[in-house]
Amino acid sequence: MEVMEAIRSRRSIRRYQDRPVEPDRLMRVLEAGRIAPSAKNLQDWKFIVVRDGEKRRRLSEAAMGQPQVAAAPVVIVACATKPENILPCGQHCYPIDLSIALDHMSLAAVAEGLGTCWIGAFYEDRVKEVLGIPAGVRVTSLLTLGYPAESPSARPRKRLEEIVAYDGWQQ
Repeated sequence: MEVMEAIRSRRSIRRYQDRPVEPDRLMRVLEAGRIAPSAKNLQDWKFIVVRDGEKRRRLSEAAMGQPQVAAAPVVIVACATKPENILPCGQHCYPIDLSIALDHMSLAAVAEGLGTCWIGAFYEDRVKEVLGIPAGVRVTSLLTLGYPAESPSARPRKRLEEIVAYDGWQQ
């Protein structure tokens, strides 16, 4: 699958087939995250792969009851191991680094015939409790993963002319 095809066909999947993700497919998705770029190549991250049904159910509760978290056969929990690292511009590294890694995983999943849904609404303390994540680590997001049981239509996108400026800010 071509990169642009994967980008154009990626959708947020909220309904999954009751079918496990094969280990080789899961490894290719995780590998896409592993090789993602990070600030100063620090790779200050850990990805917790949750396949246990009871833990996924508890994560669903921690994610404000979002049912796809329990329904997906796999949930990847993205963690920042050194959240104190800051870029020269003053922004923290981890939200950017982990966003890039999860986007790589999402696109790799599409190429594998899998679907994902990026979960950003959750109670971090409850997720950390379910998975035994240490206090100094930040959980940035959850990524559900599995075979889609739905085929959502493309959502509207703004035209390039509305979002791109050249050589300076333009209205």
